[in-house]
Amino acid sequence: MSSKALPVVEYLKLPEDGDPYLEGHQCERCGAVFVGRRDHCSRCGARNSMKTTRLSDKGKLYSYSIVHRSFPGIDVPYVSAIVDLEGGGTVKGNLVGVEPDPSGIEFDMPVEVYFDDALGRRDSDGNSYIAFFFRPASESN
Repeated sequence: MSSKALPVVEYLKLPEDGDPYLEGHQCERCGAVFVGRRDHCSRCGARNSMKTTRLSDKGKLYSYSIVHRSFPGIDVPYVSAIVDLEGGGTVKGNLVGVEPDPSGIEFDMPVEVYFDDALGRRDSDGNSYIAFFFRPASESN
C-alpha cells in the first residue's frame, strides 16, 4: 500500500523539492492568465500561445456562497468562494477561517491560498489527497 499525497485537481502542483502551488497558463501575446490547461487564449484568440505560470498565493474575494446542503459526509454550512488572484487567474475553492455568516465576509477582502489534507479522503490504494483552500490574509502579509 502506498502513502503518496495526490493533488485534488490537475492545476495543484506538488513538487518533491518545494512547496505546493497552483499552476495557470498565461498568454504570451496579451498576458491573460487562466486556470487549467489550454492551448489558445480566449481573451485575444492567439493560438498555441500559452505558457505555464505559477499562480500567486494571494488574492481578493470576488464572490461567495454559503452552502447549506451538500453530498452525504460533507459538513455544512461552508463558504464556497471565487477568488481573483494577484497577477491573474480566478479560482474557486472553499473559504475557511470565517464563520459562514454574511456579516463577517466582505467582498474584495484579502485572502491567501493554503494547502492541506483534503478532509481525510483517500483513494483505493490508500493515497491521501492534498487540496487548496482560502483563508483571510494575515495582517503581516
